[in-house]
Amino acid sequence: MSGERIRHAEREYTDEEIFEILSEPVREWFRRKFGTFTPPQRYAVIEIHRGENVLISSPTGSGKTLSAFLAAINELILLAKAGKLEDKIYVLYVSPLRALNNDIKRNLEGPLAEIKEVAKELGYEIPDIRVGIRTSDTSSYEKSKMVKKPPHILITTPESLAIALNAPKFRERLKTVKYLIIDEVHALAENKRGTHLALSVERLAHWSENEFVRIGLSATIHPLEEVAKFVFGFGDDGKPRPGLIVDVSFTKETKIWVESVVDDLVYTDAGMLSNALYRRLAELIREHRTTLIFTNTRSGAERVAYNLKKRYPEFEGLIEAHHSSLSRGVRLDVEEKLKRGELRCVVTSTSLELGIDIGTIDLVILIGSPKSVNRALQRIGRAGHRLHDVSKGVILALDRDDLVEVTVLAHNARNRRLDRIRIPKNPLDVLVQHLLGMALNQVWDVEEAYRLVRRAYPYRDLPFEDFMSVLRYLAGEYAGLEERKVYAKIWLEDGRFGRRGKMTRAIYYMNVGTIPDEAKIRVYTMDKQMIGTVEEEFAERLMPGDIFVLAGRTYEFIKSRGNKIYVIPREGAKPTIPAWFSEMLPLSFDLALDIQRFRKEVYSLVDSKRARSFLMKKYGIDERAAKAILAYFREQAKYSTVPDDETVLVEEVLGGKRNRYFFHTLIGRRANDALSRAFAYLVSKKKKTNVGVAINDNGFALLLPPDKRLSEEEIMALFKIEDLREVLRRALDNTELLKRRFRHVANRGLLILRRYIGRSKRLGRQQVMAVTLLRILKENHPDFPLLKEVYREIMEDKMDVEAAELFLGWIKEGRIRVVVEHNELPSPFAFNLEVIGSSDVVLMEDRREMIKQLHRKIMAMIGASGQ
Repeated sequence: MSGERIRHAEREYTDEEIFEILSEPVREWFRRKFGTFTPPQRYAVIEIHRGENVLISSPTGSGKTLSAFLAAINELILLAKAGKLEDKIYVLYVSPLRALNNDIKRNLEGPLAEIKEVAKELGYEIPDIRVGIRTSDTSSYEKSKMVKKPPHILITTPESLAIALNAPKFRERLKTVKYLIIDEVHALAENKRGTHLALSVERLAHWSENEFVRIGLSATIHPLEEVAKFVFGFGDDGKPRPGLIVDVSFTKETKIWVESVVDDLVYTDAGMLSNALYRRLAELIREHRTTLIFTNTRSGAERVAYNLKKRYPEFEGLIEAHHSSLSRGVRLDVEEKLKRGELRCVVTSTSLELGIDIGTIDLVILIGSPKSVNRALQRIGRAGHRLHDVSKGVILALDRDDLVEVTVLAHNARNRRLDRIRIPKNPLDVLVQHLLGMALNQVWDVEEAYRLVRRAYPYRDLPFEDFMSVLRYLAGEYAGLEERKVYAKIWLEDGRFGRRGKMTRAIYYMNVGTIPDEAKIRVYTMDKQMIGTVEEEFAERLMPGDIFVLAGRTYEFIKSRGNKIYVIPREGAKPTIPAWFSEMLPLSFDLALDIQRFRKEVYSLVDSKRARSFLMKKYGIDERAAKAILAYFREQAKYSTVPDDETVLVEEVLGGKRNRYFFHTLIGRRANDALSRAFAYLVSKKKKTNVGVAINDNGFALLLPPDKRLSEEEIMALFKIEDLREVLRRALDNTELLKRRFRHVANRGLLILRRYIGRSKRLGRQQVMAVTLLRILKENHPDFPLLKEVYREIMEDKMDVEAAELFLGWIKEGRIRVVVEHNELPSPFAFNLEVIGSSDVVLMEDRREMIKQLHRKIMAMIGASGQ
């Protein structure tokens, strides 16, 4: 990175210096309303005023939105005073959340009206500064009014901006933008919505009369240099555009602690554990005026809210649930009640769905691990909304693996060791949409279009060959697709391209965007009886032979057709996939590596007298938690090996219905997903048998029939895979995951249209087409751009193949040794995997019961060996 182009803001300006650049009405208004500037404003306002690109990273409630708008509003007021305010768009504000847009409009219109009043007192008559919203909810009448008389400040979403860039009349209105504000960057950068927006911004810049100022607003995120490049884009010299990073994410004091809700996380049964959890939650709610509780799943949020109300009648009417499955009206109602101080507690599953201005929260409780330091800080940052308040957060652990994880996570959060975010690289399906959008506007020179695309950060390294393959696809040059009703949408000749056909504009408008239509997958028995539905994310996991629970009964998955899956009832069979699988958050790779190091540290302390006090002091955990962690490690060390940052443990446990191989690869679930699929594929080919897989953040298990065993050499050979991506690619063939993800990519890449001339194509029909096209492309065009993209998306975005490759590299270099053991029972660190892989895990009670029994047996063995 060229360091000098993207710099960290070092100069904090004084109130006087900032007041000096503000026009009289704005200055007077700000003095009366706020008196003094907040840290993000001290660093950013003057820089934005000077025309610098700025990325602001700071906690909720620190005034970052106003930092972004203040310089722009000031300029509009100066123009208005001078009688030079024209009917054009000066400020463009983009946010991923439609719900936030109404908040922002409200929060802008108030101050603008107040500034106008102050101006009147000072003897100025200034015209209205208009604020407009353009989203998918905006009526055609409103849109046409905007073309005639555009707002000075336009608020929109990434999808609506992409459409506006192709609306012939409105596009002209976007030429005049001087300030672009992108909010919630942390929610955009890591996914294809962000990639989509990055291309829209470069198209806007290409088209614009001005070199506009780019302002990004983000909660806690890392690495900021990377995110800044994402917001600012690249110049044609291949270097990032210059700009400033304003990092005030640590100006707010944070207090985080970890608790174990019971003394014994192993033997306490599920009922007692629940009682202890709700008792502790009630205590914490009573001790604080308002509490926000985060669970990791929507169903969890409902369950916790329901239980608290049922067990403690005093909370009736004072506790509400809030999550994405609820209607927007219900969510807004909950937020309003919270703001008015009518609620004591809100239970939610995602931070994003909450509006910005939810009033004051005194305490945030996280039940279980949030799986990433950034997410923990973003959630806990909701407490103490004002800048000088302390953000207080407590994490409650419910099992031993969770306890180890949150101990390290809270420690990292206190010490600001953040996880790196991953920005998708060269998604070709998103590129398809934009190249078509560009062709609708004008005829392009291929080289010029390629340069424009590479200014967007996700495409900075886009190979020219990939770019051309997308153009060739859009121009209908892949034989055999026309028969499948995939028609050319552009013409391409002599190094230029442009649009083709009358209907292409409608196709673009109706199919723009990156969020796939979510399907409810209907489940049928082989004799066509419908049983119920499952989520698409759940269906993605299924392999023939998998057994799962629906409506309280067990079924075996046989095959899928379109959006139906077919099963046969299997009474009494053990499920191979737990029902809550699709909602689980994955542990980040960086945090996983820190937990490996923590394991080594604790192992070295196990027999020390001061171990408990050391852990409590260094990691901020209570005595219960320290005792539980030390006991856990002691048992593992006595029975087996403690896997850490220098040791991978593989244990073979024979007997029962299956032979189990536990791989203790603590690299997070996304990387384990990649590794386990590749290993299972190689083993199934070698042993000519189906291989079951159980997987979590700490490792995975391969499950083989009782007559199949792996020798030590065969296990060691797995870690020596030459080309992990190629093996994984073969392992993905014919999986539900590939079929479903290909539909999403084909939708984004306009290969299968979701909507066409006022009609929507049924999802089931789309899915059938996707499977057919997938087969044809694999046979005839293995280099087809959308085929390439579906493998990239699965391996890099859904899984983490890069982390898995890195990990295998360390083993090959000898930095990590692999230890193979033959154990009678799974070691304590493998209990959770054993439970996922074998038991009837429909109910939490069953999981706990099984772990209890395993634990008793292990303790008896340790006792018998006199260790």
